Amino acid sequence: MPQYLVAIHHPDNYDPFLEDEAMGRDIDALNEEMEAAGVRFFAGGLHPASRAKSLRAQPAGKVLITDGPYLETKEHIGGFWILEVANLDEALAWGRKALVACRAPVEVRAFWDMAEFSEAKSSSTPSSTSSSA
Repeated sequence: MPQYLVAIHHPDNYDPFLEDEAMGRDIDALNEEMEAAGVRFFAGGLHPASRAKSLRAQPAGKVLITDGPYLETKEHIGGFWILEVANLDEALAWGRKALVACRAPVEVRAFWDMAEFSEAKSSSTPSSTSSSA
């Protein structure tokens, strides 16, 4: 079954400790609904982006580790679910519920499955045969 990321976006200055009890109940209810429907593969909340570490490849096989997120943005992913659902429409339906429960913008995106990725890759590769006019 296809897997979809349902990600919650927060502003950089978001403080999860200011979330009210009603929001916590709504998120708990959504998690319970996902569990009961058998669609929740994984769920997790993330620490603030300011606590992230970014790794970048350097010459001679070295790695540079810096404080903060990889991208300089005004929003970051605050938490996410990985859902196993039949199709994008079903993932979007769960995304709508996440939007209401979390009171924050939501992104829904499919994971590649390896067969789909291989097929897409081979169809985008120029043909090794050429025709002449």
